Amino acid sequence: MQTTHVEQNPSDSEVEHLLHKDEDWMEMAGLEHERSGDESQQSHVERIYSDEELEATRTRSIPEGDEAALANGEHVVYRVYKIRWFGLTQLILLNIIVSWDWLSYAPVANTAADFFSTNPSIINWLSTGFFFAFVIASPATIWTLHTGGPRLAIITSSLLILLGNWIRYGGTRTSPPSFGLTLFGQILIGFAQPFVLSAPTRYSDIWFSPSGRVSATAIASLANPFGGALGQLINPFLATRASQIPSMTLYVALISTIATIPSFFIPSHPPTPVSPSSTHTPPKIRQTLSLLSKNPTFYLILLPFSIYVGFFNSLSSLLTQILTPYSFSESESGIAGAVLILVGLLSAAITSPVIDRTKAYLPFIRILVPVIAASYLAFIWAPGTRSLVAPFIILAVLGAASFSLVPVALEWLVEVTWPVGPEASKPESRLH
Repeated sequence: MQTTHVEQNPSDSEVEHLLHKDEDWMEMAGLEHERSGDESQQSHVERIYSDEELEATRTRSIPEGDEAALANGEHVVYRVYKIRWFGLTQLILLNIIVSWDWLSYAPVANTAADFFSTNPSIINWLSTGFFFAFVIASPATIWTLHTGGPRLAIITSSLLILLGNWIRYGGTRTSPPSFGLTLFGQILIGFAQPFVLSAPTRYSDIWFSPSGRVSATAIASLANPFGGALGQLINPFLATRASQIPSMTLYVALISTIATIPSFFIPSHPPTPVSPSSTHTPPKIRQTLSLLSKNPTFYLILLPFSIYVGFFNSLSSLLTQILTPYSFSESESGIAGAVLILVGLLSAAITSPVIDRTKAYLPFIRILVPVIAASYLAFIWAPGTRSLVAPFIILAVLGAASFSLVPVALEWLVEVTWPVGPEASKPESRLH
């Protein structure tokens, strides 16, 4: 599709006059825009590129290849492409699958322990190894997204998911079952997670206009815990006894394989930039790390967000083992985990569009973090009630606050760390 409109070619002097006039007009428009009451609802990055809504033709906002178009009297039009939904859908699928893979065995820890002739504490290493792999792969994720973009990260993740799932299945089919081989497959899947978990902010930055980036980031990022909800809810019914662990692993491997296939057909970038800000080239990796290390606001967001991620992952992995000593079954524990995640997803679906419009990142963060802290404290006494009511209510509140925070915190990190690319700040926040 055409991305430029060719007008009548004027003389060189006319072009120069028009460009100067256009620049003056844009500066005046920019001043008027700054004086307007809408300024408070613009993000830092959007204010830098305030000409975005006006489809400006300022030379410094236009990619190198389009400067010649300006000189020839052409008007560059920024636009979004429908194909962006294909890549976003694939990111959603991969985030669902990688999280489902992570929680394949945690909801059936006791049953899996019987199958591997071990104890639930050893089964916990399937989650612990997954998280260690995430930490190890995070630097590679930053480099991949920085140099190769979201497409390379998505393909890398897909290959690791494929290998990890079938190695896990092989571990359940040996005689006797090989826990070590299953753990190795789980670690490979752990390597895959940061590539797709960190890709949404970079993908939305390239493919979506500023008005839709928070929602796009939220949809893809929150698909990850949705996969965890599926694992919590479905796997206890797939493996009600030890002998069903191999078939459960096979079903998950087949679903994962199908979900990875479209990854190889995703375009790397849109034919033309979707906005002036999407043409911004982030600093090199060394400069990126230097900028992050000198940014105090980054640390103030990093610390609570990292603790929150660690708490949530621990609760998701150990929920069955927390509840079963108080006479809850694995199925009931799985439902409790699903409540935690599904209520959170519903809440995020409501709050994300509001934040997209208001840009009230910081007030929202200040409200949600104390709610999350209070929920974790309250949950200490919930299992002791031996009733599903208290755990379900507290987990629902915790999920709503936690999942509403995720896209807001990630987009705010992009704001406060600019000009650092989003591929750096997101994995750094989860790395800790």
